[in-house]
Amino acid sequence: MSKGSTKIPGPRPLPVVHERLDRDAGGMFGAERLDLEFSNGERRIYYRLKTRGLGAVIIVPMLDDQTVLLAREYAAGLHHYEIGLPKGRLEAGETVMEAAQREMKEEIGYGAHRLEQLTSLSLAPGYMTHVTHIVLARDLYPEKLEGDEPEELDVIPWPIGDLRSLTAREDCTEGRTIAALYMARDYLNAESRHDRT
Repeated sequence: MSKGSTKIPGPRPLPVVHERLDRDAGGMFGAERLDLEFSNGERRIYYRLKTRGLGAVIIVPMLDDQTVLLAREYAAGLHHYEIGLPKGRLEAGETVMEAAQREMKEEIGYGAHRLEQLTSLSLAPGYMTHVTHIVLARDLYPEKLEGDEPEELDVIPWPIGDLRSLTAREDCTEGRTIAALYMARDYLNAESRHDRT
């Protein structure tokens, strides 16, 4: 085994689902009760929130090689203005890349000639089905679409090399934004190192 690698055991068989009961939680989520039996014979009841949508996108829009564009918008959960990446739910019939283009144009007034999906993130996999797709956007061009935000969002250019200062702020706390920024920074750094060799 090479230095720094960790051996991970193979996957276990998934629990057997004996019963599913849906409950309407209203809004964007439904609730589901699962009666599960694990491979060792243990049975448990689990509850999870099921998203009613198709997932979401979060976009890392690079204005240039060093500058990411962030948006400041009202966050009702914390009742403050939060700085983060443009993001939104996928609409019916929309691909991840189409959703990324639309959300960027609505929130920050840019589209991108180059889009690349880096990975997908779950929010709380222990009790929620929601998945967010991280998209890196480069070669931006100005184009604005009307969005559903109640007010114009502030667009904030930020050096992607200075994420420590950004995440130390009290108004940049969203986990998806922070994870996506660090993943994109590492991806771009690795790409840059590869190009130099």
